[in-house]
Amino acid sequence: MEIEYRIVYLKKLFPLRISRGVRDGQYNLFVSVSDGGHTGWGETSPGASEGAETAEEAKSQLETFLKEDINLQSVFETHDAALRANVAPCALAALDMALWDLKAKKASMPLYRILGFPKPSKPTSITLGIMPPEEARERLPLILEKKGIKTLKVKLGSNEGLEADKAMYHEVLEYSKRYPISIRVDANGGWNVDEALHMMKWLADRDCGYVEQPLEEGREEELSILFKNRPLPIFVDESCRFATDIPKWAGNVDGVNMKLMKCGGLTGALRIIATAHSFGLKTMIGCMGETSISIAAGAAVSGALDHIDLDSHYNLNPDPCEGAPLIDEITMPLDVPGHGGKFKTEA
Repeated sequence: MEIEYRIVYLKKLFPLRISRGVRDGQYNLFVSVSDGGHTGWGETSPGASEGAETAEEAKSQLETFLKEDINLQSVFETHDAALRANVAPCALAALDMALWDLKAKKASMPLYRILGFPKPSKPTSITLGIMPPEEARERLPLILEKKGIKTLKVKLGSNEGLEADKAMYHEVLEYSKRYPISIRVDANGGWNVDEALHMMKWLADRDCGYVEQPLEEGREEELSILFKNRPLPIFVDESCRFATDIPKWAGNVDGVNMKLMKCGGLTGALRIIATAHSFGLKTMIGCMGETSISIAAGAAVSGALDHIDLDSHYNLNPDPCEGAPLIDEITMPLDVPGHGGKFKTEA
């Protein structure tokens, strides 16, 4: 098979600020795998926490790995071999989704059907990063009303403390009086135990649906304190990178959020879904700074999930790719062979 790489700079429409910092653009790596008749596409959104800080580093890791005698015909074998070779999950994600895309194209079937999932029926949320209340007041109509979205994920865990979190969330509540929306919160590990206990009760009284990653990765043993008598469901994100993490925390959470960049692509996501369901947990899919190529791959599994957060491509200026359109608030996979994501310049 022929492997090709493309590195592209992506500019965000609005900078995204979370508890760990702010980002207004980045370079992503795109990988294509061709068998001479069909081409599959995948994408890496790099990050130090995902094992490859830059697109160039992700490319180098894949090039080194693919020098070995790898059986690319088996997606699962390739996935496991790459993890054993210490390929960063975000780098592996690009290769993995490209191989799944290629497999579905060779079968002339949409990827979601190859995987045995229905089309999604749950709306995607749109993310509101950490910002001052006055900025939130201006931003909310731009990101929600323009697209007709009624589900909002609010990033909290501000470095300025709980009062800043409350002030921003209060602005969201004021907006919801005029434009009804469903609200959920992602703290990105920005609270300690006492802060999380306080905020979960405060948010439960103010129309919040659930809280994601209330504690910093590495402090999972303290989840039991939050889980007992919890006023809101608890989802973990950074604390659940692979399916093997789920048994460790399953007794102290209500659900898990998977990201293709954390688990090494669709193969890792399939294992997380199966494991989470075996423990009776809810499931969610999120994203990082990804275009329609990676989002289309994620959309292929989203029909099996409880919550969807596939919105990063809506915040690109512009998205150089297409294939994951917003239809009635749903990030929808296309009824075309493969996952449907491609560069706009491709035929």
